[in-house]
Amino acid sequence: MSTEIRAIENDPHFTVVDEADEYIVVDKPAPLLVHPSVPGNPQTLLDGLLGLLAFEIANGATLSIINRLDRETSGLVLVTKNAVAARRFSIAMQERRVKKEYVTLVHGWPEEDAFTVDGPLLRKGELVESPIWVKQMVHPGGRPSLTEFVVEERLERASGLRYSRLRAMPVTGRLHQIRVHLAHVGHPVVGDKIYGADETCYLDFIETGWTRELQPRLLMKRHALHSTMLRFEFADGEVKAWHAPPPAEWRGFRDDLQ
Repeated sequence: MSTEIRAIENDPHFTVVDEADEYIVVDKPAPLLVHPSVPGNPQTLLDGLLGLLAFEIANGATLSIINRLDRETSGLVLVTKNAVAARRFSIAMQERRVKKEYVTLVHGWPEEDAFTVDGPLLRKGELVESPIWVKQMVHPGGRPSLTEFVVEERLERASGLRYSRLRAMPVTGRLHQIRVHLAHVGHPVVGDKIYGADETCYLDFIETGWTRELQPRLLMKRHALHSTMLRFEFADGEVKAWHAPPPAEWRGFRDDLQ
């Protein structure tokens, strides 16, 4: 088993962080899809893994994605190679023996250096009309959702606009949980097209793709959320953990800050 990060030959879209007989862990960039969702999609992470692991698949390996990330969320993805490993990791997740940490850039400075958001999540369209079908919201009738946050750095532009780098630790694993919780407390993720100040950014992006007009509204082409740590503790006491640093593309944004 090698823990050395190595680039995939002939596939610039993701990097292998760790690999063993029963699993592979990769650092997925944005906006790479994890798996196909509709016919005609561009190449996905799964497509790349099927090519990389073709020999093992020909000899009986079956791939299962254990933790999925949104297209615009980068970072660690764990994929098992057989049913036994898939069941073992999945049980650890069901028993909440997994710890996930994300790093994110958000608008504003939170009042406290550490805070928790306990806000049940519900699809917004179940309550009111929403032009974005997938959009979630905090609502008492939603599914229990809990995220812990720690401020790692407070940043400021010369203009006085403030931003923060946070570490996010979701206790539950709901759709868009971190992004919804941050928007709910007034600190939306930088570049978030759905949960930022103007959801029409998402509708415009779907229609036109990235344009110069979207740059000043969003500041970044993708939302600034990255899965930086993944740790599994199994019932027998064994622990496996992986880390991935934030993407280099964030540096340009931070270079403009004081």
